[in-house]
Amino acid sequence: MKLLPALPYLDIRFFTSILLVMGLSTPGKAEITSLDTGNIEEILNNAGVALVNFYADWCRFSQMLHPIFEEASNLAREEYPDITQVVFARVDCDQHSDIAQRYRISKYPTLKMFRNGMMMKREYRGQRSVAAIADFIRQQKVDPIKEVNSLEELNKVDRSKRNIIGYFETKDSDGYHTFEKVANILRDDCVFFAAFGEVSQTERFSGDNVIFKPVGEAVPDMVFLGSLPSFDLSYAWTQDKCVPLVREITFENGEELTEEGIPFLILFHVKEDTESLEQFQQEVARQLISEKGSINFLHADCEKFRHPLLHIQKTPAECPVIAIDSFRHMYVFPEFKDLMIHGKLRQFVLDLHSGKLHREFHHGPDPTDSTPGQEDMIEVVASNPPESSFQKLAPSETRYTILSRDRDEL
Repeated sequence: MKLLPALPYLDIRFFTSILLVMGLSTPGKAEITSLDTGNIEEILNNAGVALVNFYADWCRFSQMLHPIFEEASNLAREEYPDITQVVFARVDCDQHSDIAQRYRISKYPTLKMFRNGMMMKREYRGQRSVAAIADFIRQQKVDPIKEVNSLEELNKVDRSKRNIIGYFETKDSDGYHTFEKVANILRDDCVFFAAFGEVSQTERFSGDNVIFKPVGEAVPDMVFLGSLPSFDLSYAWTQDKCVPLVREITFENGEELTEEGIPFLILFHVKEDTESLEQFQQEVARQLISEKGSINFLHADCEKFRHPLLHIQKTPAECPVIAIDSFRHMYVFPEFKDLMIHGKLRQFVLDLHSGKLHREFHHGPDPTDSTPGQEDMIEVVASNPPESSFQKLAPSETRYTILSRDRDEL
């Protein structure tokens, strides 16, 4: 009988790694908890940090992730032996469609982060490798609160960022435990500081307290007036201060913002042009606060997002420019100076929701908006709006199995 030659060691390692990626080899025992309707509340509520893989067995991307997720879980268990510190879990979305529906899963695989049972807004969208996932967990375990040893340190905080400062008599208090929970949830949105004992004494004349230092040197501090031990009150107040009404869109958060599925109202501005940004923020707050939830208010760096500008026949030299991206088309606000006209920006957004912007770009002005004698000119001014630019930042079909709208109900 003719024997096949033995494979060199490196070749065996190579084929083993291929099997690992394909999911045909098990990289050791993995401690991954399968979640269902009976255990999901208890498991997540008792986990300091939980990374949950929402998957479908028929999805090839889910199949490729399984061995990587398992190996990352093994690594995390070695570094964090306490099973309540870090939990790796998974949900079979075909078997538990009710859970998938609850967390609005629209693609496979989706890796969502939970802290003490609360789902974080930002999911894991990084590289699908053992090292990258393990490093992400390490970052999540870093204490987001910086303890200050002198109040003079607080005079040097970066005022280009949003800062939350807590003054406590001791770490062993209900108020500080709530402060820790809130800081962990909003760690990506604010910078958190805390002072204790004698260091904080002069700021605790009426008891423990928390203040917010907004962006800008001349902007006054704001004091939290609610009950510090109350998580709901503390979280609501801190979120309102840390998450701005007008957020910056970048290539790093573009996928996340696009996946929210609501149109963008975007100010394109030169990075150094803070005056235009402030005007835009003020008018959005004044005219459009009731539209929050139906449209995303964003601002973007003209240079970084040069391509979408060119797409609407604008250049960075013409900034500031305001536009709407509906994920079908882009519509340009007439003139930036019109922003200050009462109700003009609001009407621009309402015209999007009513379909008027879409109709006018395709068919010309609505007859009710035409002056007498102009009806015959409608065909001349009709045009086609540019297609969406930011839709291209949505989750890619080269990384995910995207669920079509008729499967959203899972």
